[in-house]
Amino acid sequence: MNQTRQKVKEQFRLFLTNKGLKATLQRSLILDAFLDLDRSTHIDELYLILRGKHPNIGHATVYRALRLFTTAGIAREINLGDGLTRYELAGGRRHDYLVCSDCGTVTEFENSSIERHQAEVARSMGFTVQSLKIELRGVCNRCMAQPE
Repeated sequence: MNQTRQKVKEQFRLFLTNKGLKATLQRSLILDAFLDLDRSTHIDELYLILRGKHPNIGHATVYRALRLFTTAGIAREINLGDGLTRYELAGGRRHDYLVCSDCGTVTEFENSSIERHQAEVARSMGFTVQSLKIELRGVCNRCMAQPE
């Protein structure tokens, strides 16, 4: 992860330079926290993590930084229809999602055999995949266990 981390930080630094934007301490702190998570996150979660260590960072600052990360190509947005925009490292491990239709809980998972099969199907059909999101919707164990 350290090599990836340095590559991402350099990519962001170059992006900022090319756009004539400043490499601020706050942007650096937000990027570090984003990379430390090593999974998708949403603005409120990242803000709370940062706020615990850096009380002067504002919600809007975190939002703008995540938007910059997306524009710079180091993060990608994920929308699962629950009103939350999630962000994950672009080019990092891809996650799929289990979404509970009752409580809205989102659980990330990875399955290499599913990914291999998807790649085989695409190749066999002469198709080049540019993006992919698997979202399985159903009811989680917690909701199923609740009496009606």
